[in-house]
Amino acid sequence: MPSSPSNTVARLTGVTKAYAGRPVVKSFDFALQAGAVTALLGPNGAGKSTVAGLMTGRLAADAGEIALFDLDPRDAEARARMGVMLQAAGLPESLCVAEAINLQAGYFKRRLKTKDILEQAGLTALAKRRCYKLSGGEQRRVQFALAIAGNPDFLVLDEPTTGFDADARRAMWRTVRAKAEGGAAVLLATHHMDEAEALADRIVVIAEGRIIADGPPAAIKAKVAGSTIRFRTALATAHLKMLPAVSKVDQVGADTALLSTDARVTLEALFSADPSLTQFEVAAASLEDALADIIANTVKEAA
Repeated sequence: MPSSPSNTVARLTGVTKAYAGRPVVKSFDFALQAGAVTALLGPNGAGKSTVAGLMTGRLAADAGEIALFDLDPRDAEARARMGVMLQAAGLPESLCVAEAINLQAGYFKRRLKTKDILEQAGLTALAKRRCYKLSGGEQRRVQFALAIAGNPDFLVLDEPTTGFDADARRAMWRTVRAKAEGGAAVLLATHHMDEAEALADRIVVIAEGRIIADGPPAAIKAKVAGSTIRFRTALATAHLKMLPAVSKVDQVGADTALLSTDARVTLEALFSADPSLTQFEVAAASLEDALADIIANTVKEAA
């Protein structure tokens, strides 16, 4: 996706990073824009965490250039405008939630009021609870609160809603969208495709250390020509895989989902094979289907 220099918050140019001599990203170019949520997706080991680490200054590049607000990411001025929520991070157990947030916010000149942070993170009712008494999902909410405490212009969220119930997830999504609409650049790493689709203005798919797809969610999904057919049947998976135009079969409990390149042809064969099938529906291919297809094609090309 093209970027405008005037709204580029972070940029990697020709960046290479290797571990034990094995390149994780090589000659990697990537830019992040203000006012948008960018979801970084890909299989484990694709380089997502490395890209985030390079952009935030936690990792140094072996070659290439990295800029955050036109500064070195490790520069104090750049770091003061950044908020990071890592996948795993400790909390000060002896402090209550409000004290931990107030302590973190105190490091920033542009800090938000503790009351506002608590509200935005859905923690008002837990303000006086000691951190060691929090559940896993509640701890994640505190970590999110710490990330937004300094009113960042660059917000990095790594699997932010792990352990959340449905209401808490939706509440955080609203807050994240509000941050982007207020002008922040948000970098989201998640394994939840519904989360990426709900939040992201742009999706960047990484595999084997390079970008293999980049665009709005609708454009990424459009890369898969087909439909998802969901239903319940007594037919065996091996039989379903042999149906015409079927490219993928998934079974979760009693439910089956087929990815078909021609829904009409597949449905005709399906009803012929099992006239008693129930609870069927047809929908456009999902973001998860698109991601799996894009990655599979990349692996085939590299083989």
